[in-house]
Amino acid sequence: MLTPEQIASIADELAEADRSHGVIPRITARYPEATVEDSYAIQGVWRDTNLAAGRRLVGRKIGLTSKAMQQATGISEPDYGVMFDDTVYPSGAEIPVDHFSNVRIEVELAFVLKTPLEGPDCTLEDALAAIEYAVPALEVLNSHIELEGRTIVDTISDNAAYGAMVLGDVHRSPDEIDLRWVPGVLSRNGEIEETGVAAGVLGHPATGVAWLANKFHQHGARLEAGEIILAGSFTRPMWVSRGDTVHCDFGPMGTISCRFV
Repeated sequence: MLTPEQIASIADELAEADRSHGVIPRITARYPEATVEDSYAIQGVWRDTNLAAGRRLVGRKIGLTSKAMQQATGISEPDYGVMFDDTVYPSGAEIPVDHFSNVRIEVELAFVLKTPLEGPDCTLEDALAAIEYAVPALEVLNSHIELEGRTIVDTISDNAAYGAMVLGDVHRSPDEIDLRWVPGVLSRNGEIEETGVAAGVLGHPATGVAWLANKFHQHGARLEAGEIILAGSFTRPMWVSRGDTVHCDFGPMGTISCRFV
């Protein structure tokens, strides 16, 4: 376990890396005793500092929910982070690549809640009942910790590597469409790079929403109505650079495009 002083110091390092778009050495290389609880404490200090500075929380991201992502990162359990209002882009947006570090794109579905959702025994059915609609999304990864050798402790501390999200225009309630079979065909500069279906996320993309509600219960919290929950990628992350145009076809849920400038 880390001391409160160590937790605050690491949170400061990550805040500075976020401001400078830099990368810091692995936390687990310097503090091998750090635990998952420590990493959420680090993330919490970073989150609260941002809230105090005037940023507004709009939702949560869930990461590492598919075999594709777990194999890509070498990490075998889900995690979560927070999303602020100034990180949400519409489809067609131009996104400044200099705002991020180690910039990659993932294909996901996001959910907007119409009612609060609380553990400890939240099920997929409970999550579906609480969801107002699903919307296609791309997540922009933003990693401030060196990638080689990362563990889940490093990733969680770094706000689960969340940078931004791009939201599509098509909204579907869970009873309108079988969300398990929503496809994602991800292209960079006209070339298909990754494909997948949403069932790759824990068998059903809303399963992660239930997982998150139960995880939050352990911290004495719940998911609130109106929050956006980014449910996890069903493709591997795709690297992007300045000048790249990204397009993703979600079949019956439309398309998303963006350009990195």
